[in-house]
Amino acid sequence: MGDATGTRGRDLGMLRRMTWATALGEGLDGFDLGVIAVVLPLISKELGLSPVWSGLIAASTLVGIFFGSPVVGWLSDRIGRRTLFTIDIGSFVAIGLLQAVVTEPWQLFVVRLLLGFAIGAEYALGAALLSEFAPAAGRGRRVAGLLVTWYVGYLVSVLVAYALVDLVGLSWRWILATSVVPAVVTLVARIGLPESPRWLMGRGRVDDARAVADRYLGGEAYFREEEVDGEHGRVAAGGVRRLFEPGMRGRTVFVCVFYACNVAPSFAIFTFAPQVFTALGVTNEAAGTIIANTIAAIGAFVGMLTIERVGRRVQLIGPFWIMTVALVVVALWGSAPGGVVVACFAAFAFFNALQGNLTAVYPSEVFPTELRSTGVGVSTAFSRIGAAAGTFLLPIGIDTVGIGPCMLVAAGLCVIGGAVSQVMAPETTGLSLTHTATVNRPAGCAAPATA
Repeated sequence: MGDATGTRGRDLGMLRRMTWATALGEGLDGFDLGVIAVVLPLISKELGLSPVWSGLIAASTLVGIFFGSPVVGWLSDRIGRRTLFTIDIGSFVAIGLLQAVVTEPWQLFVVRLLLGFAIGAEYALGAALLSEFAPAAGRGRRVAGLLVTWYVGYLVSVLVAYALVDLVGLSWRWILATSVVPAVVTLVARIGLPESPRWLMGRGRVDDARAVADRYLGGEAYFREEEVDGEHGRVAAGGVRRLFEPGMRGRTVFVCVFYACNVAPSFAIFTFAPQVFTALGVTNEAAGTIIANTIAAIGAFVGMLTIERVGRRVQLIGPFWIMTVALVVVALWGSAPGGVVVACFAAFAFFNALQGNLTAVYPSEVFPTELRSTGVGVSTAFSRIGAAAGTFLLPIGIDTVGIGPCMLVAAGLCVIGGAVSQVMAPETTGLSLTHTATVNRPAGCAAPATA
């Protein structure tokens, strides 16, 4: 096995299981947010929520992600990925069930805040762990698949929630708790998965790292092709502080800004999709919501298939400008027919999702192993500041200044993301993690800007 080359000698079954166990966890986030988007009007009616409480409950999961992602990312870089990867989903199951018994707005807010902490942990752990197992050839496509399951999870939850509301008449409490079902499946899939060999090498546990590689990844060929020996002894020092040191600061700024500019408008718009479509004069808001989310899932799938062909930079930069145009049309054409509005949101949804794959890929590639989960966690947390703010402010904005100005703000975020990405985005396609995460790269190798 030590002489295996290419994919020979690799346990492809384990790699597929690792991919699905990670992807299902990402899908839970989409499922959870999709459900709340559908039942939030029911919650508002039954509990008599004000626009402020409505925004707080919608944003509570995002606030939880803000805290959970960097905290667990920091822990993961210190104690390893494997144990936390399982504990996190177990926590999701327990917390998710509590949604079925809440009776007050503050109780729902607290439960979903805790749920968000677990989801934040998932972000910090999943992409980092999968990227450390995946071979450089096809790593982007495999990690991009995480976002495909996010959008599929969102779409499935929307369809399930509407069916349970309209056909079954199930309480919104139990509809929220349906996220426990896929969480249990994910928990079972994660039992017995190995520790990351890159993390083991970084902690000086060479024998353990080689044992994992020999059993699952092709032995010496894996170490040679993926340049894993370059990880030896790179024990983390400094934690979050190191992300903002010279040489690392530029890539931290890059991933934080582009990530925030991708998710902030999409989280706000799709969390309140029924209200947005109603405000824009689309009479069948349920159909509009389902269509937009179906197209988003297609966009994520197309992005996964094309990421290795077109490269990271092209797939990141172009969609920002297309989304800007779509949102500006919605903002300025106040009397647009419903079909035009849905078409613009469909374009936004498609390209936002196609680009959104990179929110998992880039952070896991540009940070070194000893900082990878921390970097992913911090960038995720930063993105959720914008997402939480947008989700909290959108219903208030619709109620006060109207839908047009709100869409212009979303378009402005896309402009910022496009400009920053044009200047700072590296090209990491096809390179090993040891190479993409090196601060001082060889001449001719595109790298993130440094400060």
